[in-house]
Amino acid sequence: MRISILLASVAALSLAGCGDNRDQSSASGSVEADVSEQSLESQVLAALEDAPRHGLTKDLFLEDDLPGDPSQKREALLRIANDYASALANGKVDPGEVRDVYTIPRPKVDVERAVAEALSKNRFAQWAASLAPQTKDYQALSNAFVQLVQRSPDLPEVEVPSGKVIKPGDSDPRVPAIAANLRALGYLADAQQGQPADVYTEQIAQAIGQFQADTGRKVDGVVGPNTVEALNAGPRDRARQLAIAMERLRWLERDPPPTRIDVNVAAAVLDYYRDGRHADHRRVVVGEPGWETPQLGSPIYRLVANPNWTVPESIVEDEISKKSSAWLARNNFSQKNGQWVQEPGPESALGEVKLDMKNDHAIYLHDTPAKALFSQANRHRSHGCVRVEGAVEFARMLARQEGILDKFDQAMATGDQTFVNLEKEIPVRLLYHTAFLGSDGRIKFTQDAYGWDNDVAQALGYKTRDRPQVEHRPGDVAP
Repeated sequence: MRISILLASVAALSLAGCGDNRDQSSASGSVEADVSEQSLESQVLAALEDAPRHGLTKDLFLEDDLPGDPSQKREALLRIANDYASALANGKVDPGEVRDVYTIPRPKVDVERAVAEALSKNRFAQWAASLAPQTKDYQALSNAFVQLVQRSPDLPEVEVPSGKVIKPGDSDPRVPAIAANLRALGYLADAQQGQPADVYTEQIAQAIGQFQADTGRKVDGVVGPNTVEALNAGPRDRARQLAIAMERLRWLERDPPPTRIDVNVAAAVLDYYRDGRHADHRRVVVGEPGWETPQLGSPIYRLVANPNWTVPESIVEDEISKKSSAWLARNNFSQKNGQWVQEPGPESALGEVKLDMKNDHAIYLHDTPAKALFSQANRHRSHGCVRVEGAVEFARMLARQEGILDKFDQAMATGDQTFVNLEKEIPVRLLYHTAFLGSDGRIKFTQDAYGWDNDVAQALGYKTRDRPQVEHRPGDVAP
């Protein structure tokens, strides 16, 4: 099992960081690998010893014993060096091969030209380590991965049975299993003292509260069905999520635009960065399973005040065709040029503003009259577009920073659909990260609502998992 292989490898690692990152610049130029066979082998194998810090294992690159023939052995070692360096620089998995749509800008590191030089200078391990992201997010995921595996040498899988809700002070035979899972995940230091093992103490309840906060659940310290489900994911699944999250970070360009909007579709949250600084955070509603929000890199190029909505044929078939003529008239739907269109108004599916994006998938950010959805834990409820909490406020902030607030406010006051172009496009990245660094400095985990972790896991040698069962709940008719 891959976790067992990682366990053996991680045991020898310290928790200081992701390798020696002193040499952060890529070697360049095409240099012949004029290095002895012994040095070549020792450098490559030494570099692979660091692979577990990145959620990788040596057998992903060195599947069998090295060939005995010197020429073949040298060729194999150079191939391994290139593959390992490329995995750290660009990702082990090509996202375009596991997803139909992936247009987020990727790193473009030509490792093949640089491997030989790093080897000739006897700095391959240090140079390879510098190819992985050097961000606090990646460092935190790496440290959490290593700590999780080191802290749980046996990685116990203790199943917590279903049952009644457990509150502080209750006695329940499942409490020892709950405590064991919390200890394996690092939330509970020691067994409770001076209490029977089946008593659900305040100490355990506090640990459950932190666990709930880190997994996007209601923080109440009470063990109900959702908390039991999360606990039963266990340390193996957490390690798997962390490894997948590191891989997805390796897919991203190392110097993203300093002004940008990042939407984590898995967690249904938006973060806005202005001139390299975090400027805003808010909840969003994203595509439900079956109507997934794709992983796009696509800029906002204009704000649309009081937008009307031309309904895509897929939504016409899925929703509009089932509505009565009275409902359609009441909600300002009519047919124009053979298409259903909803006029602007208080109940418009796009709300009061649309943040228009350039892509071939009709995906954009927008307001919504269905405000109650933002307070729900599961916000995978749209037909693929991204509904933004406080969208008008957010659009006004962008307009003010771009020097077009007066134009935007005037457009809003008309009550009619009006386009306000941005002076400069704002890049948007629609990402999918089920494990990530939260604003409080803690690692957060969220459900793999789309089942997209499985393709990456399989390519990294981890087991696939059953896709979470997400109930389809018909709601408002909107993109």
